[in-house]
Amino acid sequence: MSVEINNKMENSLAYAHMSDEADHLRSFRNQFYIPILNGKDAVYLTGNSLGLQCKQTQDYVINELEDWANYGVEGHHHAKNPWVDYHEIFPALLTDLTGAKESEIVVMNQLTVNLHLLLTTFYRPTASRYKIICEAKAFPSDQYAFLSQAQLHGFDESAIIEVSPRDGEYTLRTEDILQVILEHGNETAVVLFSGVNYYTGQVFDMPQITEAAHQAGAYCGYDLAHAIGNVPLQLHEWNVDFACWCSYKYLNSGPGGVAGVYIHEKHAANISLPRMAGWWGHDKDQRFKMEKDFRPIPTAEGWQLSNAPVISMAVHKASLDVFAEAGVKNIFSKAQKLNDYLWYVLEDMQQAFPGTISIITPKNKPEHGCQISMLMLKDGKKIFDTLKQKGVIADWREPNVIRIAPVGLYNSFEDIFRFGDIIKEVLSHQ
Repeated sequence: MSVEINNKMENSLAYAHMSDEADHLRSFRNQFYIPILNGKDAVYLTGNSLGLQCKQTQDYVINELEDWANYGVEGHHHAKNPWVDYHEIFPALLTDLTGAKESEIVVMNQLTVNLHLLLTTFYRPTASRYKIICEAKAFPSDQYAFLSQAQLHGFDESAIIEVSPRDGEYTLRTEDILQVILEHGNETAVVLFSGVNYYTGQVFDMPQITEAAHQAGAYCGYDLAHAIGNVPLQLHEWNVDFACWCSYKYLNSGPGGVAGVYIHEKHAANISLPRMAGWWGHDKDQRFKMEKDFRPIPTAEGWQLSNAPVISMAVHKASLDVFAEAGVKNIFSKAQKLNDYLWYVLEDMQQAFPGTISIITPKNKPEHGCQISMLMLKDGKKIFDTLKQKGVIADWREPNVIRIAPVGLYNSFEDIFRFGDIIKEVLSHQ
């Protein structure tokens, strides 16, 4: 937990050091490789784009490579972690991160692949109920998926209803989302939002959106790429129908790492639901009989297509084991403290340099996680490039936003102080 000096935060190196000393998770930073810039640890604030590598990851991968070398195909049954059921490791490791039951979780494929697989089941449009409601400026891959799914069923872009911010605003009001669902409810097949919008960092009110979708007679799902490992989730309790996520952002599981899926048990147990079928979703007791008729597993595993990508999954397990050691609640608690300090430092900077940066992420705590998105009012790309030259690794999003996200496992209060100190120096020379 952080320390307060004179009952308030201070934008000082002394305050940052005292807060780091009081942080019970501070030792976990040593379990990650921190990139080096200018001969010292970078201020790495882009875990929202690609999380850092756990130091134990290489050992986990080498173990699988050694088992492959030593056992060949026999590794499916005789590896230290037998490959034939390797994917079964993950539901127990993801329940606290998702708020889901183990039977509702499966790790497989990549994010957009999983999104298409889920829409194959849950987007079953009719002539009268065919619309997909989503946020405007959803991540482009999601938008491509939504429209292509509609087109596969013979509909055009009019099937996609995007909820936009009000004029002069950058984030969505929950009442506006609910109103759009109400207006289009009788024609809506699926409501599908991000858990956290990638551009603004806004956390959507998933319980209210889910309830409104169900009242309208629609399914409700989420792309949790920027939510999982970032904000607390209670997917089962919220009665969410389906969700998917990647693992390479806050879950630190490597570029293009294996992704995950949640399907509520009421759907997962329904083996009559249509889906794209593959042999790894087939009844385990019958799988290797190689029979023709598909018999889906009555859990989220029933949506699997292929056997486990073990090397990628080893990277995922290395990271999730660190999450388990640190404790998910502890990580979220520290991330919130880091984020509070980042707000404080940025507001101090805004006072020093008015008219340079506007923060478009909601400050209300339920509406944001780790990420803060800075709208650069002038010279944004130049400032971003200069920050990197001075040791800050952040994230640029066109046309004019710098995203930063301190995460609980490896960022420090000193990182945030250094960032504030560096950006003040950069702005003073603009």
